Amino acid sequence: MASTTILLREDIESLGGRGEIVKVRAGYARNYLLPQGLATLATKGNLRQIEGERTALLKKAAIEKATAEAQKEQMGAIALDFKRKAGEGGTLFGSVTSIDITAALQAKGYEIDRKKISLRDPIKETGEYTVKVRLHREVSIEIPVTVTAEGGEAVEAKPAKKGRKAKADEAEAKEATAAEPAEEQADE
Repeated sequence: MASTTILLREDIESLGGRGEIVKVRAGYARNYLLPQGLATLATKGNLRQIEGERTALLKKAAIEKATAEAQKEQMGAIALDFKRKAGEGGTLFGSVTSIDITAALQAKGYEIDRKKISLRDPIKETGEYTVKVRLHREVSIEIPVTVTAEGGEAVEAKPAKKGRKAKADEAEAKEATAAEPAEEQADE
């Protein structure tokens, strides 16, 4: 498999940070990284230019990191509350997604890209959650998110899902309590 050496112009989670020189498969570079402007080729002819860009990119990254640290300090006391329609057991009729969290942060005056919000699955039940927001590749903050039922009604949380062993133990307990009265009648 052919590989190509490139300079990253943007942070790419699986490859590295902006300004790093990495080797990738030629097809990945040719078909995705180069056309998207995420990287440039690191050939012998433009290596000096790339080194100049690299130092400029590293300086820019240091400034961005300092800005992200300052933003983290500002966002330290932030908490988000969402009110949604919910059914029995606290199940939401809709869900709270990264788009909703981005909109709530914008309402509070913070411009955060929704791709920087780490939310594996949408929130589909009432309760308290912690959402991780990546401000910079080295700086992140955890924001508490509370989802309540609309109208302020307290909705009971769903019982925890039971595994096979717990269900089997529960079934044995029911059988034992059902068998006891039958034994007492036989003794009489």
